[in-house]
Amino acid sequence: MSETTMIQKWGNSLALRISKTLAAEARLVEGEQVELCCNSDGILLKPRHRKRYRLRELVAGIRDTNRHSEVSFGP
Repeated sequence: MSETTMIQKWGNSLALRISKTLAAEARLVEGEQVELCCNSDGILLKPRHRKRYRLRELVAGIRDTNRHSEVSFGP
C-alpha cells in the first residue's frame, strides 16, 4: 500500500501524517519508536517493535549471581 501525504512544519522540525489505514497495515501505534533511514531511493521508515520475551527464556537466564535478595512485604 502507498499513499501521498504533505510534509508540514511542526515546531522547528518537519512532520508528516500517517493515515490510520497505513498505520494499521504497518502495525504502528501512537508513541511507538520508528527508525528513519536515508538512502539513494529516499527515506525509509521502519518500526522498532519491542522484542517479545518468553518466560521460559527469562527463567533460563536466572543464575545465583544475578538473583535479587528476598524482599519482605510485611507480616
